[in-house]
Amino acid sequence: MIKSMTGFGQSAFDDGQRQINVEIKSLNSKFLDLNLRLPKLFSEKEIELRNLVSEKLERGKVSITVEYQRYGDTTLKQTYNEALFAAYYGELKKLADRVVAPYDNLFQLALSSPDVIQSSLKEEGNDEEWNTIRTLLNDAMQKCDQFRKAEGDVLGKMLKECCTTIGEELKKVEALDPKRVQRIREKLKGNVDAFFGEEGYDTNRLEQEIIFYVEKLDINEEKVRLRSHLNYFIQILQEAQSNGKKLGFISQEIGREINTIGSKANDADIQKHVVVMKEELEKIKEQLNNVL
Repeated sequence: MIKSMTGFGQSAFDDGQRQINVEIKSLNSKFLDLNLRLPKLFSEKEIELRNLVSEKLERGKVSITVEYQRYGDTTLKQTYNEALFAAYYGELKKLADRVVAPYDNLFQLALSSPDVIQSSLKEEGNDEEWNTIRTLLNDAMQKCDQFRKAEGDVLGKMLKECCTTIGEELKKVEALDPKRVQRIREKLKGNVDAFFGEEGYDTNRLEQEIIFYVEKLDINEEKVRLRSHLNYFIQILQEAQSNGKKLGFISQEIGREINTIGSKANDADIQKHVVVMKEELEKIKEQLNNVL
């Protein structure tokens, strides 16, 4: 089983006095890239929340938004230094009178002057509210994880189909290989006959050279290793733990064997099947970018 790094989860709470919404979005990333949007009254809980998310979601570009609202809350969130505001406003009026300018924007300018708006009144969330947020967060992460599993099932089928196609193309290469070796032998002998003509040559020596040359073009080891890598890839797909990085390493080994077969085969018919295998491998690599 594998998981996708694409996921979504949402959970909400409303008891008539307060409303809390938690939303999680996840995309692919090599590492855990976590973006948090928390209410100010719970900002000190950020480290705890990050640790919780890293344990559950592991990797990906994760965006978490926590929205919190109390119904009927009429508490002022900020205060104003009235004396300082009046002083700024008076000075701005003097400047406006000196240059005969209108007073239209003086109020806003004075209000935005330094130290007129005081620091926001400190808000604190209680343990009960934070426990509610933790519960909602765990629920949203569980939904996000289920989303990832569902996406992973689709990815797993695609990856298995690609491996199956590569395996089928490998069978065709295995069927063509004996004919390729025979053609190489006949071609070498024909070239030698044409070159030496009636002068003759040492047949035993020629056989030795042909064997040496054919061994350099032998792809039996590569075929065996490629088959082994494909089987191991599918085995990892079926494991309980999702392991995208390991699958990525195996795909590199698959690509190495395919490339070697293509370069050593020196045969147009085999090369056609090598091209198809490379196409399927590219699909695998593209999909693995989103596997956890």
